[in-house]
Amino acid sequence: MTQTLALIGCALMISGQAAHAQSPWDSLVDRYFDEAVFPFNPSSATQAGFHQYDGQLESYSPAALAKQTAALQHFEEDFTAFPGAQPDRDLILSNIRATRFSLEKLRMWEKNPDLYPSTAGNAAFTIMSRKFASPEVRLRTLIEREKRIPQLLAEARVNLKNPPKIYTEVALEQLGGTISFFTKDVPLAFTDVRDPILQEDFRRANLAVLRELRLFEVWLKRDVLPRSKSDYRLGAENYAKKLLFDEMVDIPLSRLLEIGMADLRKNQQAFRDTAKKLDPTRTPQEILEETEKDHPAPDKLLQAFRDTLKGLTDFITAKKIAGIPSPVLPIIEETPPFARALTFASMDMPGPYEKTAKEAFFNVTLPEKTWSAKAVAEHMAAFNRGVITSTAVHEAFPGHYLQGLWLATAPSKARKLLGANSFIEGWAHYCEQMMLDEGYGNGDLKLRLGQLQDALLRNARYIVGIQMHTGNMTFEQGIDFFVKEGFQTRTNGERETKRGTSDPTYLYYTLGKLEIMKLRDDYRRQLGPRFSLEEFHNRLLSQGMVPLKVSRQALLGDASPVL
Repeated sequence: MTQTLALIGCALMISGQAAHAQSPWDSLVDRYFDEAVFPFNPSSATQAGFHQYDGQLESYSPAALAKQTAALQHFEEDFTAFPGAQPDRDLILSNIRATRFSLEKLRMWEKNPDLYPSTAGNAAFTIMSRKFASPEVRLRTLIEREKRIPQLLAEARVNLKNPPKIYTEVALEQLGGTISFFTKDVPLAFTDVRDPILQEDFRRANLAVLRELRLFEVWLKRDVLPRSKSDYRLGAENYAKKLLFDEMVDIPLSRLLEIGMADLRKNQQAFRDTAKKLDPTRTPQEILEETEKDHPAPDKLLQAFRDTLKGLTDFITAKKIAGIPSPVLPIIEETPPFARALTFASMDMPGPYEKTAKEAFFNVTLPEKTWSAKAVAEHMAAFNRGVITSTAVHEAFPGHYLQGLWLATAPSKARKLLGANSFIEGWAHYCEQMMLDEGYGNGDLKLRLGQLQDALLRNARYIVGIQMHTGNMTFEQGIDFFVKEGFQTRTNGERETKRGTSDPTYLYYTLGKLEIMKLRDDYRRQLGPRFSLEEFHNRLLSQGMVPLKVSRQALLGDASPVL
């Protein structure tokens, strides 16, 4: 889950759906998503479970961008003037301001070449991945989307002026997977469609997509890459604004950096102490190198994750960690080709309003067959036994998958529709430590070492994101920080630093974890002996995936500091 201010799921009121008259507030909220969100994010509509947008595709043309900006400005004025309805009003206003800031100030549509092919791949994947309609119906809507992809790539040629070099390099790195995806994966998803006319329409549309993607790749290499010379760094002012709008966090960056460094040092010491308990005769680095070799073969990795999930739900239930609204497990599969360059594992949940296709997909990135033996070994080192456990906890139980199951209980439409990465990723990262603290693994030191290695990875993201984007760390220094301070391999350090150039606030893992731990401590103090970990988790999850500032208000009844 590596997007800014995620749209986790959005509801559009369908004509005649509601039998009762709406309040002015509900009507305003409905119009916002009807007029300012889904018309410009049709792939999000498909993912959320509203399929009237399935044949449409995102557009970044000047006209579409201007229309979206005008709609957002209009609704910002309307929500600002609306009396009451807080904190949901503040939540929506923050979402509007975050979107406007991204469109008008950060202008990634002008800077990031990967935006365009990744949008195309995601638009197709949301149609393919869930059987919300018959194969024939889904193939027709896919054809409609594919017919719009050449125009999307043409918009990129108009918009991309002078991208940062690293953005163009990442786009080229991912393009091979996207081309492979449309060459192999997309056709295979619809082999059971027997209508020859429909198949021929699809063949022509898909060939056109492939032709344009290959031309786009050549254009990036020959034209865009040589002139990709702009700076990816946001600067301190923009970084602080992005954090405020996306996460509702207004803590000064200098203080945030102090908090992050303190947590890094704490986890480094815990890592050293744990390694010493495992073998006091060897250094932590030697222990880490041995631990990293304790992983399954690449072709056994998916099964290793399936086996790990089996014991998690029983432990959560027995130890009263949190309620589990559904016994259905997610489907574990290989990460789609178009998303492999910058992610090891992810959870793809159905939207809260999907009525038919309820499958959830736990995606795991396997080594590419073209990689060298050294690259494969370094990649698999990140899937050692301890990290497999923490990743399964993070992505599935009680992490992202459980979050998704609870989303339907959120108390309002706004809280179902909008999410903050500091809670989405913060919760999942918090669970990695919390599960071991509560006794999962029976004190297995290798599991704790894996959890701490993942915590150090997130600590390094926290520091590198702030320092690179405020001009206090170079790209190469970022890689070195992941390796030396985060205890990561150089291959993974390079991948993580690349990610940080275009995902600047990926501090939200550690930031959110620390916010949740403070909220838990404050809630425990407020309730005293009546405190229950399960009740705390259930109440927190039932708020939706909103910024922790909103959840603190709901659980504590005050606006006390998040950190």
